[in-house]
Amino acid sequence: MKEIKDYVRTIPDFPEPGIMFRDITTVLQDAEGFALAIDTMQELVKDIDFDVVVGAESRGFVFGAPMAYNLKKPLVLVRKKGKLPSKTISVDYTLEYGDVTTLEIHEDALLPGQKVLLVDDLLATGGTLEAMTRLVEKLGAKVAGIAVLLELSGLNGRELLKGYPVFSAVSYEGK
Repeated sequence: MKEIKDYVRTIPDFPEPGIMFRDITTVLQDAEGFALAIDTMQELVKDIDFDVVVGAESRGFVFGAPMAYNLKKPLVLVRKKGKLPSKTISVDYTLEYGDVTTLEIHEDALLPGQKVLLVDDLLATGGTLEAMTRLVEKLGAKVAGIAVLLELSGLNGRELLKGYPVFSAVSYEGK
């Protein structure tokens, strides 16, 4: 039986020298690989009590939507600045390669006290997920857990997420 790592394509020196880019498009374009990814992520969080799935644009949508559907939970979208049509709250954060960007969520997307599962494709430096925790908490909801497909443990993203349960389907030691 194949493992998720068997479906991930590694591209050396992308987007810059020394980086081993872990390409998940090869997971998604294989029906068995995609199913394995979703099933594995769901299994990792089976003991987490949560009310809603929150996915980050755009690959968090790819994994969060089928998980929310399968688990019969609502899905809330966190998007890049200017993409949501109603009133939003926002946070700025730093991306893996040093650029600063903004994430937004509709201000009525979560209720105070709701328990949230954050879903994304990758935990690298932790910036995106840490920004998502701030958005959730600004709305008075609580982060019950964080689920990602891949983790680059060499970038120490878990350090930014101390205090939150973090679950990764696959972990790579390097960058």
